[in-house]
Amino acid sequence: MAIIDNTLSGVTSQQGTGQENSTTKSLGKDDFLRMLVAQLQNQDPLSPMDGTDFVAQLATFSSLEQLTNMNSQLGQLGVYQATLTNTQAVNLLGKEVTVNQDNGFQVSGSTADFSYNLTRPAESVSIVIYDSTGKEVDRIEADKQDSGLQTMTWAAGSNANGLYSYNVLAYDANGNRIPAETMMTGKVTAVQYRDNAIYLTINDREVTFNQVVAVKGG
Repeated sequence: MAIIDNTLSGVTSQQGTGQENSTTKSLGKDDFLRMLVAQLQNQDPLSPMDGTDFVAQLATFSSLEQLTNMNSQLGQLGVYQATLTNTQAVNLLGKEVTVNQDNGFQVSGSTADFSYNLTRPAESVSIVIYDSTGKEVDRIEADKQDSGLQTMTWAAGSNANGLYSYNVLAYDANGNRIPAETMMTGKVTAVQYRDNAIYLTINDREVTFNQVVAVKGG
């Protein structure tokens, strides 16, 4: 988020002989007001400040004050947004989510859902299911599917609960392979805040909060 610079000007001072060391001090609205009051107190009574110049300086002070207030409000808004995002992440604990990464899903009952994205319409789709050792345990034959997000439900049958993975084999009418973007589904078991980012632990894998594409209550 951009932060507005509420400084009026920089004042440079030089110290030492034969060597120039410059330091810059930022002036805020209080400094500017003190300078304006001092200018009024020390002006020549026989040659007072021109009214137009005085109004211009007052307008500058008003603008500076508004920028300062806006800067403060933007800072508060940033804190609020960060707090809201952190709260949303914590609320995901124990819930089933889908992230646009990997191809794993968790089975904890008789059925399990997983999702993938087809880059273009497919004439035929086969989904191969693998157990945690990489052994093929099932294969789903799907009908024609349009491009976009697809969600499948797998009947685990006699397969034990645990972590599984899948691979999508999609083809068009000419038998050409269609790329499929696989996704991971599982329950959020941990939330961590690190390096100004939020990380979720799903299926013993760590993903960033912004990778979440779907949430299922649980």
